[in-house]
Amino acid sequence: MHVADRLKHYLEDQHVACDLVAHPRTLTAMQSAHAAHVPSECMAKAVVVHHEMGYLLAVVPSTHRVELGTLQDVLDRRLGLATEDEVAGLFKDCEVGAVPAIGMPYGLPMVLDDALDGARDIWFEGGDHQTLVHMSGEAFRQLTRDATRARFSHRA
Repeated sequence: MHVADRLKHYLEDQHVACDLVAHPRTLTAMQSAHAAHVPSECMAKAVVVHHEMGYLLAVVPSTHRVELGTLQDVLDRRLGLATEDEVAGLFKDCEVGAVPAIGMPYGLPMVLDDALDGARDIWFEGGDHQTLVHMSGEAFRQLTRDATRARFSHRA
């Protein structure tokens, strides 16, 4: 099991209680939830978005898709999905497609979908395609307390 170094150090610095969940190699957050036998609606999926001033991390349940138009309205910015190369440049210690749902270690502001509010537990990619980070929903909300919160996704 591997957790991205920046994420690991950040969680240690924040004294966050979490555990790691190993699973067979997968390609999507939804597949990871199924492989690890965790509730898909509690699996936080990170989507990297770019705008004229930089990047941000949009976080939704793995069961949802980002509504880019709605997110543009919420943030009052013109947005686009980051390319695979852009994501790789931002998350150098992560495998492509295994972006953690915590932006702070990477200097990225976050916008968190309301669909994750109230979750008792949260899981998210740890930086590779075989490891999930699991923490209480309360710990996740504390870590993301500065994130913008809004409804900007729909069930896929």
